[in-house]
Amino acid sequence: MSEARAVQFRNRVPRLAEAAVQRARLSVVPRQQTRAARVPFVTLVTLLLVGGVVGLLLFNTSMQQASFAATALEGQATNLSAREQTLQLELDRLRDPQAVAEKARSLGMVESAGTAFLMLGEDKVVGKAVPAPPDSGTRIQPPAPDKPAALDPPPVKAPPAKNRQHQQNNQQQNQQGDGQQGNQQGNQQGNRQQRSGR
Repeated sequence: MSEARAVQFRNRVPRLAEAAVQRARLSVVPRQQTRAARVPFVTLVTLLLVGGVVGLLLFNTSMQQASFAATALEGQATNLSAREQTLQLELDRLRDPQAVAEKARSLGMVESAGTAFLMLGEDKVVGKAVPAPPDSGTRIQPPAPDKPAALDPPPVKAPPAKNRQHQQNNQQQNQQGDGQQGNQQGNQQGNRQQRSGR
């Protein structure tokens, strides 16, 4: 068996040598450096930037339109609320019992003196029906209150215009003193007032 092994080993050695020689003949080829084209990348980045700017502009425009619409609707809501309050006050004024009584009186209606009820199922009148007098004399509106004396003073009479100017001139002359300058200024002011009073 040892001889068989030796024969196998001898047969293998040349094969290994041939394989080593073939491997030695192979050489490493330098890698070719391929550059990716820059144009598609630049185009993509430019498209993304332009799309983003256009999107922001459209978003901003839509937000401004929504803001204007909201402002207009708030103004309309304020106007409608004021109109509702005005109509509610008008309705309250028309529902006022005094206003209803005045309207009824202007239409010729009078207050009844007695009340009577008709029982329809029994064909009876309950109570005593009395014709109403044409003028019952019932006040619908309360009387106006009297004004206190402090709020209604007697009229004050003013002196005539000529006497008033003369009194003012005398007072100014007294205040200016006895000197010539004081007299001249007082006379000048008095003359001016007399001119403006004419």
